[in-house]
Amino acid sequence: MTLRILGIDPGLRTTGFGLVDADGPRLRYVASGTISTAEAATGDLPARLKIIFDGLGEVVERWRPACASVEIVFVNVNPQSTLLLGQARGAALAALVASGLAVSEYTALQMKKAVVGHGQARKEQVQAMVQRLLALPGLPGRDAADALGLAITHSHASRTFAAIERGAVRQRHTRAQYKRGRSY
Repeated sequence: MTLRILGIDPGLRTTGFGLVDADGPRLRYVASGTISTAEAATGDLPARLKIIFDGLGEVVERWRPACASVEIVFVNVNPQSTLLLGQARGAALAALVASGLAVSEYTALQMKKAVVGHGQARKEQVQAMVQRLLALPGLPGRDAADALGLAITHSHASRTFAAIERGAVRQRHTRAQYKRGRSY
């Protein structure tokens, strides 16, 4: 069964998005791009957040993903930048949830480990591996590559979680039963 996954790399100036179709271990590129808030004035935060919200709503409406994955933001050196980035991330999450999508969250470290193989990978390495994994004719942009990397990460993780869930269903054994109803 094919699962269409939307990856989001949130940013106040540029929010990256990427869609992949996952059919078991096979991945197929669907689309990617960025939502730029450059048309809004630098100090007009509500207008920028609206652009992100509306832009992701359009992406979801056009491509109809089954689920989404978003990068978790950590505290940067500048707390003001972190707060602004958090608000952009909130607008992205709100757009996804308003569209009825299930949202998973991954750190940049988790994404880099899943795509490149180590958490200290540079942006260029992520771009090159995304290009290779999805058989793209050229390097995707930095924000789009991170978003595609998040979609790939969710593809790997969702298969693992599904396998764990299938294995977690167990029958209750009446032998080796302890007092108070516990058994194994």
